[in-house]
Amino acid sequence: MFKSIPESLNRIVILTGAGVSAESGIQTFRGADGLWENHRLEDVAMPEAFARDPLLVQRFYNERRRQLTSASTKPNAAHLALAKLESAFDGNVLLVTQNIDNLHERAGSKHLIHMHGELMKARCIACGETSPLCAASGIDIDPSTNCRQCARTGTLRPHIVWFGEIPLQMDDIYHALASADLFISIGTSGNVYPAAGFVDAANQSGATTVELNLEASATRGAFKYHYDGAATTLVPAFVDAVLQRNASDRPQ
Repeated sequence: MFKSIPESLNRIVILTGAGVSAESGIQTFRGADGLWENHRLEDVAMPEAFARDPLLVQRFYNERRRQLTSASTKPNAAHLALAKLESAFDGNVLLVTQNIDNLHERAGSKHLIHMHGELMKARCIACGETSPLCAASGIDIDPSTNCRQCARTGTLRPHIVWFGEIPLQMDDIYHALASADLFISIGTSGNVYPAAGFVDAANQSGATTVELNLEASATRGAFKYHYDGAATTLVPAFVDAVLQRNASDRPQ
């Protein structure tokens, strides 16, 4: 089925978007009406929104954390397959995600970059300290919550890259793309930059580029190969094909 896997394969870079977590019940970031769970993005996903109404913004992300930590929200077959690829592949696998949930980690992925930040972390705008949020210490933040490092109150914000802010670890991502043999984009719309431009960087470095998506993304034409289907079906099948090719390359 998959004729897109290069014969010589040592370095893989994977980009995941909202389509990977959608089948775990995580809402996609932006609906067709431009809203995120009935909120305008301008009200909850911009630095100006936080400055204007920090209580509204904190309540919004507190609700997202409650959804993420509910018993019904679990890693799906796509998350598990990508963790399997990282652990079983002989070469290097870097997973870059646009998602702010922790489902990749919960599935077992370790070599991971959250380019848009992490929902289960808070960052202090006074001292810069980033700290995890957990059930034991509380997952909610409000304007009275104090920073564990500098003890100031009113300075904690979600560790999220909002619109107008620079995504995280971009140098590391582009360095990995420059040496990749295979670049795989999974569950992304191709509308959000700079992630939408990763395929161009991978093409320039000579990598084989593959899109796995429920439907064509805005950057579909830039990929050498593309396959359509649900992430929970398509990703495990593609991972198995990569691992079979990897096993055939090992000395007998």
